[in-house]
Amino acid sequence: MDTLQAILLGIVQGITEFLPVSSSGHLQIAKEVLGVELENNITFDVMLHAATVLSTVVVLWRELLHLLQGLFSRHFNEQQAYILKIVVSMIPAGIVGVLFAEQIETFFASLTFVGAMLMLTAQLLTFAYFAKPRARKGITFGNAFVIGLAQAAATLPGLSRSGSTIATGLLLGKSKEEVANFSFIMVIPVILGKMLLDICSGEVTALDIPAGALAGGFLAAFVSGTLACKFMIEVVKRGKLIWFALYCCLAGLVSIVFSIL
Repeated sequence: MDTLQAILLGIVQGITEFLPVSSSGHLQIAKEVLGVELENNITFDVMLHAATVLSTVVVLWRELLHLLQGLFSRHFNEQQAYILKIVVSMIPAGIVGVLFAEQIETFFASLTFVGAMLMLTAQLLTFAYFAKPRARKGITFGNAFVIGLAQAAATLPGLSRSGSTIATGLLLGKSKEEVANFSFIMVIPVILGKMLLDICSGEVTALDIPAGALAGGFLAAFVSGTLACKFMIEVVKRGKLIWFALYCCLAGLVSIVFSIL
């Protein structure tokens, strides 16, 4: 992998991590186009995930600081309750990641499967767009677990994590802003956990790709991720998810046709 390829992949990761179009699916497509074997570059994968975590922290620093300020209180408060809900949302993804990681990896080799999951993402976003709003404020522990199930399902390539979690939250009748914030905050510990597993695997070394490519990919993912995160929060607030549904449907069809040809 050269520096230009790393930058392009970093941009793809940064944008698609937050937009409801599936980062794993688009990275798989980008890998096919650029001829890069991402599976053999664990270090690069860890760097991209670190960049997207940093993007989330930069965009949602006020919300995260508010949570941290209440975390160490002696009395149970709304910040501690919110953090517990984040923990609850992590349970399904943690179980899937530990028990089914190898099985899920096999799906990454199929561009047809990626295309099918992109079309499923389109259906979820469409349902969320046409769902009638309900006045149910506040995400409950039950809501957090259900949204966590959506996040766990989105470990499949092509099924958007942000699209699945945001659509699920909206279908549960939650407000657009709180769903967007919860969706992006809940992914931070999941990504950090994935990074830790990759590091503990012993496969992360500084020799996988050149340092310049690592730095270029990281910066590209961070900048594009920061912009995409801000953009996506505004999109959810305005209820414009249908455009992403149309895009995912088209991208899914193109992927399936390309895989057949």
